[in-house]
Amino acid sequence: MARTWGRLARIGGYGILVLLLLAAVALTSTIGWRPVIGAKKRPLTTRKFQPTQERMRRGEYLVHAVARCMECHAKYEVKAEHKKGEPPVLLSKEGAGAVIFEQGDIRIVGPNITSDPETGLGEWSDDAIARAIREGIGHDGRALVPVMPYEHFRHLSDEDLASVVVFIRSLPAVRNKLPPSRTPFLLGRLIQAVPLPVTAPVPEPDTSTPARRGAYLANMGTCSDCHTPRDAKFQPIPGMEMAGGTPMAERVAAANLTPDASGIIYYDEARFIETIHTGYVGARMLNSIMPWVSF
Repeated sequence: MARTWGRLARIGGYGILVLLLLAAVALTSTIGWRPVIGAKKRPLTTRKFQPTQERMRRGEYLVHAVARCMECHAKYEVKAEHKKGEPPVLLSKEGAGAVIFEQGDIRIVGPNITSDPETGLGEWSDDAIARAIREGIGHDGRALVPVMPYEHFRHLSDEDLASVVVFIRSLPAVRNKLPPSRTPFLLGRLIQAVPLPVTAPVPEPDTSTPARRGAYLANMGTCSDCHTPRDAKFQPIPGMEMAGGTPMAERVAAANLTPDASGIIYYDEARFIETIHTGYVGARMLNSIMPWVSF
């Protein structure tokens, strides 16, 4: 009897070992080991970004009109009325942060990025801010929820990154204590696979043609997140870049931006610019999900 139980124990042990090996293979071939062992991260350096007027101007433009940082990192007051082309909201407490979404076990917070030392970035080093922007790692080493589009910002050039940090450093301190972001355990572990260190210099973008300059700005503006349809694994569908169709809200889908007949072939340059600046296509107002207010 003892021998029988011994054999069963060994068989059970082998079975567990096989299951563990299968799980290891599955992890390696799918999402990898990062959800288990934690996000990739590099150690912080002592680099500092020299503030210059040119960087301030460039940083203000990128923060407000391209990367649209204040959509998550500021508080807004909604206007009772507004005219065509006027923002329907008033920006208040720039950089002070806000709770973006909260439902059930999920809470997404755009943290305070002002220079307040207690509730903002006042105690962060320049490189800690840079690492958070491009690599998705907070100053405390945690992986940031990729609602912060660091997968796009990792392609931000070194000089543009410096400009963004310099401008953010200039924001007046606002004391605004916010709760931390919160995600369910499994989602929190999956997020560990998203951050990637930037260890090589990122050169200035190729702006030799309007299209190449536009590609850089569209990437930093995260246009594809809404306008490129994705598969079940949330990966962009090949050949469907900017083809639209992504559900955004009830009875709202992102527009097809390609020159196909189902897209915006009827736009000329003037109409495109007017639409981006005013939020209107002729007399038709765009859904507020389209962030024309920043653009």
